[in-house]
Formats: sequence, C-alpha cells, structure tokens
Amino acid sequence: MTVIALDIGGTELKGAVVAQDGTVVRTERRPTRPTRPARPAQPARPTGPARGAGAVIDTVLGFATELADLARHAGTPPRAAGVVAPGLVDETAGTVVRAVNLDWHDVPIRHRLAEHLGLPVAFGHDVRAGGLAEARLGAGRGSDSFVFVPVGTGIAAALVTGGRAVTGARGIAGELGHLVVRPGGERCACGGRGCLETVASAAAIARRHARLTGSTTLDAEDVHRRAVAGEAAAGQVWAEAVEALADGLAATVALLDPERIVIGGGLARAGEDLLAPLAAALAERLAFRAPPRLVAAELGRRAGCLGAALLAQDLAASGLASWSVSAGGMPSSGGVPSSGGVPSSVGVPSSGGVP
Repeated sequence: MTVIALDIGGTELKGAVVAQDGTVVRTERRPTRPTRPARPAQPARPTGPARGAGAVIDTVLGFATELADLARHAGTPPRAAGVVAPGLVDETAGTVVRAVNLDWHDVPIRHRLAEHLGLPVAFGHDVRAGGLAEARLGAGRGSDSFVFVPVGTGIAAALVTGGRAVTGARGIAGELGHLVVRPGGERCACGGRGCLETVASAAAIARRHARLTGSTTLDAEDVHRRAVAGEAAAGQVWAEAVEALADGLAATVALLDPERIVIGGGLARAGEDLLAPLAAALAERLAFRAPPRLVAAELGRRAGCLGAALLAQDLAASGLASWSVSAGGMPSSGGVPSSGGVPSSVGVPSSGGVP
C-alpha cells in the first residue's frame, strides 16, 4: 500500500514516497516557484494573483507526477496521495480557501490532484497534519491531549485530543498567531494590531531587532545567537518574544487544558534558550494550576509531509472500492479523518526521512 505525500509551502514543496510497511523510501524537495533563466523582453502578459496561483498549481501537479513515477519505477504503484497546505482550508471540500503566500483563493486542490493522478487524495491543513504526525510518531506520543505550536515565519497551533485534530466550526481552528497579546501594537498582516505573530514569530524577531539596531541582514537565529552572546538589543527582542509567546500559551492552556505543549518550527532550534524561559514565564501566568509539560517537537520540518503520508495511509486503508475522481478525490462513503483513523507505522529514519 504505497502512498505519496506532498507538503505545500510558500517557498518549498516537500514530497515523499512511503512504502506499505510505513518506511519512507524516497524524499524530494522542489521550490514552490522555480526560478527561470532571464528571457528577452516580451509583450506584457497578465500578472497578479491569478497568474501566480496557476503557476504554483502547475508546479504542485508536476511534482506529484514525479513522486508517483518514482513509486511506479520502484515497482510499487501508489494507491493514494496525501497533500497538506497552509492558510485557511476547508478539509471537507478539499479546498484551500485562502493562502496568501501561494496566491491561492478557493483552489480545489484535492480534486485537481485526484483528477491529475487518477488516485484517491487525502487533504489537510499543514499544521494540523504536523500535529497528527507528532501525535503518532513524535513528541505527542502517549499524550491524549496536547497542543502543537510551530513558531516560524508565522505562528499557528493544532489541538490534538483523543487522537484527532480539532478543526473548529469553520475549519480554521488554531490561528494562535492572530491572538491579540499587545492591544494597539504593531499592525499585523491580517489587519489587526498587536497579534502574537507581530512580536514572537521568527519574522517579527528579525524585524524588531533591525528596528533597534539598523542591521537588516540578520534572521531570528542570528538574533538568538547575539542574545546569548550578551548583546542588549538582541536580548531585549528575544525576551519580549518569549513573554508574548507565554501570554498566548497561557490563554491557550486556560481555555483548552492540554496535557502537553509541543513547540516546533524554526524557533524551536534554540532549544533550552527558548524552552526554559518560556516554561518559567508560562508558570508565572498560570498561578491557579500547574503548567502543562513544555517539550520540543521531534519531527522538525518533516512533520507536515509525514502527516500528509499518514492521511494518505488512512484513506488507502478506509476502503477505496467506492472512490472516484468525480467524487472529488474522496470515497463516496465519507471523508478522511483529520487525524485518528487507521493507526499508521510510517517510519522516521534516524538519518534522512522527510526533509
């Protein structure tokens, strides 16, 4: 029961071929928007979101074909595909409602892939899929209720409880980055002010440090290193990010009562320089109760792609006799569980695996 998995990112596509026994046998990466050699000037052509969206869709479809061909050449044709995407998604309809970094609006990506590949396709949100992967394969194992919080260019969350990722009434649960933690603060890309992302995301850390120092070439990892080395401006920015993140997590804990919080994304690479002060700040804000365990994610950048593979395995095991492309890439008898479903044994090689 070989499956293929795709994780669609704003800058990079990650893909994998996963064998019947759950072993990740091949991984690939492609830029979401491949660079092309410069060409002679031509008459003006349409530009803007519509053209950008179409180019990205074409790239995704082509990448999916490559993965399916790799599986077939290995003698194990894929039985299903799993794809996850960022932004606001409708998992039931298989549609990306809005993904700003992809220029996508109401893109029926599940149906497009199913039609293109001739395979059943499972679809999910990238962060919820990452939470599913951490639940079955990573730092969430053994926990009945935890929150997966990847902190990178943006901030999001996935609540995994009872083996399932909570989607919410409109399928947009987990937008932790847009929780207002500094009322009247910096303008956020969402249109609000003082959102958590404007203070604690990797992009915000780099931006706020640049504002203080005038140095515009550093990223959040550089700021972290400078903070550890004792630079005052970097230390201030880092501390403010930790405090804001603690505010957001305190609200999450008060509302959801998770057993564990799993911190992922690029910022998690700071290790105890992030986790130790964050745990202390969170404990200060939760005087009425003991704080949940705060741990680093185990799967890193592989989480979304592994989650897509798990969704595909669940779909392949759910009974494909009733599947048809006309059904939108889904079995006519029902949808793909956002988590839970058939237990999977997708292997995570100690060296390699999904990038």
